[in-house]
Amino acid sequence: MGAQWKAKGKDLAANARGRVFGKLSKDIMIAARNGADPASNARLRLVVEQARKLSMPKETLDRAIKKGAGLTGETVHFEHVIYEGFAPHQVPLMVECLTDNVNRTASEMRVLFRKGQLGSAGSVAWDFDHMGMIEAEPLAADADPELAAIEAGAQDFEPGHEEGTTLFLTDPADLDLVSRALPAQGFTVLAAKLGYKPKNPVSPAALSTGDLHEVEAFLAAIDANDDVQNVYVGLAG
Repeated sequence: MGAQWKAKGKDLAANARGRVFGKLSKDIMIAARNGADPASNARLRLVVEQARKLSMPKETLDRAIKKGAGLTGETVHFEHVIYEGFAPHQVPLMVECLTDNVNRTASEMRVLFRKGQLGSAGSVAWDFDHMGMIEAEPLAADADPELAAIEAGAQDFEPGHEEGTTLFLTDPADLDLVSRALPAQGFTVLAAKLGYKPKNPVSPAALSTGDLHEVEAFLAAIDANDDVQNVYVGLAG
């Protein structure tokens, strides 16, 4: 939960899949600004691989690439904005947004943060490390994540978000390099992105069951916003 919070019990119902594909489409369009060919655009290649693993329809994927690369005649303009603050009970978080209307998003964030505390730029970022995050699964049961991390050039590793996976942590500049090296070390890359890892995560044991549910409800509301791409939370586990 520390690297990137995900709502418990989130299923792959049609509306949830649509939201996931919507977020991915934005990532693809942003990446495609630097070229429509994944072979020569590392950022695009990583997000396209992630989209394919999540079974994004080819038509949706191709349309997002062409739109982002300016091949459809449409103008695509998304701004990258990060909001910092606290969930209830002083749990720090960073909310990464891609928006075509900064004023709208700012207004919506102010409303969503009413049950927490919206901070100014830098108020929370100091407590997070900006890192490359690669979620991968072993090709064989005896694959050694520690050896793979060393050989591939990752800085560290920890259990991934999904059972049986490993999250490899890298310097931001090494994200693509490590992603390319992991298959030779026995790991299939499921997703790779830049993100934020908390330095001093709050232990869930420090919160009562009621307080923890309040935090989770707050995070679910943030995550459901259409402009929100990622939510990084200083909560351990």
